[in-house]
Amino acid sequence: MIALVDYGAGNLTSVKKALTSLGASFVVPSSPDECRGARAVIVPGVGHFAATARLDAPWREAIGEATRGGTPLFGICVGMQWLFDGSDEAPGVAGLGVMSGRIARLAGDAIERLKVPHVGWNALTFSRPARLLDGLGVGSQVYFTHSYAAPVTSDCVASTTHANTFASVVERDNIFGVQFHPEKSGDVGLQILRNFLHIIR
Repeated sequence: MIALVDYGAGNLTSVKKALTSLGASFVVPSSPDECRGARAVIVPGVGHFAATARLDAPWREAIGEATRGGTPLFGICVGMQWLFDGSDEAPGVAGLGVMSGRIARLAGDAIERLKVPHVGWNALTFSRPARLLDGLGVGSQVYFTHSYAAPVTSDCVASTTHANTFASVVERDNIFGVQFHPEKSGDVGLQILRNFLHIIR
């Protein structure tokens, strides 16, 4: 059973629909302890990083303990940003810190008329093979809506450029994250979710 964490950050319903369409079993835990016995933990989210403050010490401890024990952890959009140390969007709110680096605002580009927030379809540029990206072709397009993004580090397996080049997919051992919304990214997004379900099986 997958633990789909609800901390009031938005896109839970669309993620539920996508998982249901793929035949996945999940539960929305009412307490942190329910994350400990899960086969995987998914942390979705949309909007402001400050919302992750609701994932307080008991939630952080339970999710961190599960992750250290080998349980796959998958962050989506703000949920991916939460995997990092913190964000300039809410400097007083700590991330989980399982990925190194800090979330920063996209710069935008007046010359190319690239606006922030970055909303719409954009391409993934693969940096190395990754289980989360199995079956995807070069230039696969996914749907973004965000103003802040993660740095490109050794954990980045795909990047995207919108004025800045940022990490759009990260993967290390049992930790995974995507900056975009796979549940709104058509066949490509469903393939990524399908790959995650294959990993946890």
